[in-house]
Amino acid sequence: MSTFGQYFRVTTYGESHGRSVGCIVDGVPPGLQLTEADVQPQMTRRRPGQSALTTPRDEKDRVAIESGTENGITLGSPIALRVLNEDQRPKDYGGGGKNIDAFPRPSHADWTYLEKYGVKSSSGGGRSSARETIGRVAASAVAEKYLRVAHGVEIVAFTSSVGSEFLFPPTRQYPTAANNPAFLELIDTITRDKVDEFLPVRCPDKAVCKKMEEVIAEYRDKQDSIGGVVTCVIRNCPSGLGEPCFDKLEATLAHAMLSIPATKGFEIGSGFGGCEMPGSVHNDPFVKAPTVTPAEAHGAGASETRASRRPRLTTKTNNSGGIQGGITNGAHIYFNVGFKPPATIGQAQQTTGYDETEGTLEAKGRHDPCVIPRAVPIVEAMAALVVMDALMAQSARQSARSLLPMGEMTIPVGESHSKLMNGSQ
Repeated sequence: MSTFGQYFRVTTYGESHGRSVGCIVDGVPPGLQLTEADVQPQMTRRRPGQSALTTPRDEKDRVAIESGTENGITLGSPIALRVLNEDQRPKDYGGGGKNIDAFPRPSHADWTYLEKYGVKSSSGGGRSSARETIGRVAASAVAEKYLRVAHGVEIVAFTSSVGSEFLFPPTRQYPTAANNPAFLELIDTITRDKVDEFLPVRCPDKAVCKKMEEVIAEYRDKQDSIGGVVTCVIRNCPSGLGEPCFDKLEATLAHAMLSIPATKGFEIGSGFGGCEMPGSVHNDPFVKAPTVTPAEAHGAGASETRASRRPRLTTKTNNSGGIQGGITNGAHIYFNVGFKPPATIGQAQQTTGYDETEGTLEAKGRHDPCVIPRAVPIVEAMAALVVMDALMAQSARQSARSLLPMGEMTIPVGESHSKLMNGSQ
């Protein structure tokens, strides 16, 4: 389906070389200040043509709000966001390359779309193109504005590997970055502005970034491609989010991330490296949360009720990645998303055509040799949509609970049951 979310619902539309791409966002809280200026920054970070290491397709990706606001204020009705495709070249896919219209491109979605629908887009991969993610990024800017204003939530992603070049390579001492003090310090302080100081790769380390840039350039020059990993951290996320059992927050995050084109892996917290650790080391002991001053509690434009939402406990370590039992515990949520090498490359490939005849495909078109740098804002986008949807679900639950005699009290279940049985408040 083309719709994501249950409470904050996003429906994307459009093909790679159609007239436009965009989305409809339903469930946006009314009264939020919102203009194109709130949405455009992330669109610009995602757009093609940012450097010699990305596709040369020249799209400005200017977003227009078509509905759902008046005088820069959301009305609570569906918001339509549209981006025109200004640099279409469908001819690149219809005879523009050698036999490109006779062969399904290896590892692309040409064949599977044809098997599923009996018809496929004739150019650019249609809905399977990464250009579909424009709608996701546009919608997420709306979600992020609310999350930032109401809760001070911060979501930052960065490139952590390209090919065999790692920002934090696993070692015997630190089989997972979750135990690496340098990594923990980074995710505590990293900002999007800081990440973008390391363009075009977006790896926040000058020396490693340079090596990654050289790797991507090497594969680009060979008309080949390479994959890598994006790491993302969510800070100041309210505790209590997530819907056990089947919609645990890490499960919805995994769903969201693996719905991004070219993704092949997801791990949260200690991830696979944590499998090498004993429970006595991996467990996250609870400690009393540090006292939060009013200025800190209400900073970053957060609402006046933010201080009351601060958890009383936190964890000494964070191998869990901010989620336990599928529910957020107030600690940083961090995870990795693995992306495969882009499927479309310039090298001639031996394959089999739609008519079952073997032959050579020489693809033509404008494609990224590595999607990682431009995937960074897309990972941030899907994280925002997950948190926003979970927050609205929890807000509905808390609102219903507040009307009961127990109100907002939080006490152990045994004591709560006893008091209810005795009619006590």
